[in-house]
Amino acid sequence: MTDPVVERRARIARWVKLAKRVGYGCLLVAIVAFGVAAVAGFPSAVVAVTVVALVAACIVLPVPIVLGYGLRAAEREDREAAARRAGGEPPTPRQ
Repeated sequence: MTDPVVERRARIARWVKLAKRVGYGCLLVAIVAFGVAAVAGFPSAVVAVTVVALVAACIVLPVPIVLGYGLRAAEREDREAAARRAGGEPPTPRQ
């Protein structure tokens, strides 16, 4: 039987990965659209795409970034707790 906490973290990690792809994809669209707009003399339709994509990235990205940090911290805490239970020294933090 698998641990429900591990299953839940894995499910959250999948959603975080998807949300990061969507958010960074929106950011890429905004950057490319801005480049196209700059070359084309800033037509209003391309500027609108730039703004919408940038706003979408700003709305989508913060949550998966924070959740990703939280997941990594929880996994690190689990590893350290397992090392303490086993009587070993916890792994040294990366610098």
